Amino acid sequence: MDRRSFIRKAGATGVGAAAATAALAAPAIAQSNPKVTWRLASSFPKSLDTIYGGAEVFSKMLSESTDGNFQVQVFAAGELVPGLQAADATTAGTVEACHTVAYYYWGKDPTWALGAAVPFSLNARGINAWHYHGGGIDLFNEFLATQGLFGLPGGNTGVQMGGWFRKEINTVADLSGLKMRIGGFAGKVVERLGVVPQQIAGGDIYPALEKGTIDAAEWVGPYDDEKLGFYKVAPNYYYPGWWEGGPTVHLMFNKAKYEELSPAYKALVHTAAQAADANMLQKYDHLNPAAVRRLVSGGAKLRPFSPEILAACFEKANEVYAEMEASNAPFKKIWDSIKAFRKEHYLWAQVAEYNYDTFMMVQQRTGKL
Repeated sequence: MDRRSFIRKAGATGVGAAAATAALAAPAIAQSNPKVTWRLASSFPKSLDTIYGGAEVFSKMLSESTDGNFQVQVFAAGELVPGLQAADATTAGTVEACHTVAYYYWGKDPTWALGAAVPFSLNARGINAWHYHGGGIDLFNEFLATQGLFGLPGGNTGVQMGGWFRKEINTVADLSGLKMRIGGFAGKVVERLGVVPQQIAGGDIYPALEKGTIDAAEWVGPYDDEKLGFYKVAPNYYYPGWWEGGPTVHLMFNKAKYEELSPAYKALVHTAAQAADANMLQKYDHLNPAAVRRLVSGGAKLRPFSPEILAACFEKANEVYAEMEASNAPFKKIWDSIKAFRKEHYLWAQVAEYNYDTFMMVQQRTGKL
């Protein structure tokens, strides 16, 4: 066979093979990427673009990786259901998915809070290690299954701030009678130190502080707090938010709807959720430094909670945990797992990580960076 004849025949064969492959591949792709359209209820307003944006990252990744066949339409808090009812709506099948923080529902069962953040638990890096490699996702899903849900981490804010106070808080005695906007698990702990917890929606916090209806309020951290202007009426900005060392924001799905997905789509859901999880924390880490500088320039006074206050809160938190462990078996199962890993995590964290960070922080403070 001469060279020209070989090329002609090879080319014809290549074209024929490509056509045959295309004929086989098209229906295969259609089968693996069926049309799926979901609605997702967020617990957050669009104005909190970083935390709300986690659901948009998730939706965008699913759409782009399936040529638009897997569509998740994101609705802000209040557009379909109130923000604090997002998980309930997902259980009921009103929507297929939600983007929320599990501790919002702790009043129904404190076990909910363990999937997100509880006082003196793990930081963001630690809680992610527990979720992804310490069995946390599976343990929490054992509980969520009883609610008709399946959940995956879908964001993290990093350790939050301790809140805005009209007056300085220097001792445990200063907490007595303090009216503070603080919800959930943390409210139950500080209540034992004389604080009067208040449940107030985000938009109502500023006027309550301004009028003196409340004495203090916790929100999130510099980037989100700056938008609400708390520093103008309650300039003392305390840290750390020991009740939220690394709060996980969850993507939750109606369990029956999730189970209907193909294995390929389930894998994409996991991948997109983990991408949203990582992206949110990275974005907060990028935005918070500039935000805290602006807040201080505007009059905010950064103040640490004293060791005395932290120790007292730690003690009261452990009292609450002991009571819950004795009365709630699902809570105890998950909390035992977190506690075991927490001990190991902080053993390792104080070796290389802590010493490296501490050295670099000294360089920053002395103007060498």
